[in-house]
Amino acid sequence: MRVSTASSSLISSSLVKRKWTPLPIPHGTIPEPKGQDLDFVNVAYSHLTHSDWGKIEGLASGLTPFRFKHVLLKIKKDYVLSYEFYKWAQLTQPTLHTLETHSMIVHILTRHRKFNSAESILKDILSSASIDLPTKLFEVILHSYRLCDSSPNVFDSLFKTHAHMRKVRNTINTFHQMKDYGFLPTVESCNVFLSSLLSLSRADIVLAFYRKMQRCRILPNVYTLNMVISAYCKLGNLEKALGIFEDMGSMGILPTVISYNTLIAGYCTKGLLTSALRLKASMEKSGFQPNNVTFSTLIHGFCKQGKLTEANKILSEMKAKDVHPDTITYNALINGYSQLGKSDLCEELYEEMLRNGVKADIVTYNAVILGLCKEGKNKKAALMVKELDKQNFIPNSSTYSALILGQCMRKNSERAFQLYRNFDGAIQVLREMLGRCMAPDSAVLCELLNGLCHSGKEDLAVKLREEVEAKFHD
Repeated sequence: MRVSTASSSLISSSLVKRKWTPLPIPHGTIPEPKGQDLDFVNVAYSHLTHSDWGKIEGLASGLTPFRFKHVLLKIKKDYVLSYEFYKWAQLTQPTLHTLETHSMIVHILTRHRKFNSAESILKDILSSASIDLPTKLFEVILHSYRLCDSSPNVFDSLFKTHAHMRKVRNTINTFHQMKDYGFLPTVESCNVFLSSLLSLSRADIVLAFYRKMQRCRILPNVYTLNMVISAYCKLGNLEKALGIFEDMGSMGILPTVISYNTLIAGYCTKGLLTSALRLKASMEKSGFQPNNVTFSTLIHGFCKQGKLTEANKILSEMKAKDVHPDTITYNALINGYSQLGKSDLCEELYEEMLRNGVKADIVTYNAVILGLCKEGKNKKAALMVKELDKQNFIPNSSTYSALILGQCMRKNSERAFQLYRNFDGAIQVLREMLGRCMAPDSAVLCELLNGLCHSGKEDLAVKLREEVEAKFHD
């Protein structure tokens, strides 16, 4: 059947005007108490309202989930008393609570904006290993929503709890379930989810979820947009990141120092240091003062490219502006000199940071040790390992990789720098590493095994490789 142009346009118009309608919220009910159940509920209610916990203790043996729910419904307007009764029941009868009783106290707490307590309960419930629990919990909360005279806060708390627990699938599923019934999380809760996704290195899902927020008209704030910029930067799409940054003004959102720092970090990661410096200049022109993160990011960017002169200029500017370098700043510089084999400068910076009251961490020690080992200064490296132990740091795979490298290198007074093989020491370090269940760096292991083969020790190389594989490739 052919549809006329007029009819076609009418159909299109009606489709455009048709609004999405959320599903109706179910009216969950529970049977009214009768007989002994009713007597118990009334007596318990009287004792609770008079704070007579001694008499409540005497009722403990007769408490059932059904009776508990009815008592809770009678005292729901007093969230403090409700929460005390819930916790008392949990201590008295640990097996009493069901999803329904848990959900009811969550309704009461969120209705009174006691989100931390509610989310703590939700987290405890969701820590169960049951695969279908998140769906069941949502359904129970939904069906008891009207019964408990609840508020949309309860679903927001559920969404946020999943986000805090970094349960990506559960968080997204809850978002869709909420939306089906006309509920949406707050922008603050959405930001919790975006932050969790970034910590899980899921920048792709950050952008996908941000698009969902836009479609649902959840208005972003500066924290949202900073995380979206970060996601684009992590995916290497600086053009899109810059676009979000430039659109902030038209959205009525002012950028922050974090906005600038995030974009500067994106440029530095891509090696676009000139653009990073231009953005820093723009930042200052707009009245924002670069902070420790700004300078440290730039220093790290220059060090990564081996441009230590430029990195030191940034450090000098940082000090001139009375912005104090921290552990991350020093680590970037020490690692930069370490990669170039300039151990003297590594040690100088290490001493400077200690003089300035900046605490070294395992990354600092590893960088200094690597710098020393690259020049074959094994005795000094060993002293640094002892210092590391004194500070209660545990050597990690990077520490051992540097030490193995150091056993394969040494300074020769007659020549500027020359490799020589001290495989016994390297093998000893490798075996200590395996004893601590640490996987060796593949490049360092390859260097050691190749060296053994070239020295006619193929059998030992094979044996070592088998030891590593047996330890980490079961």
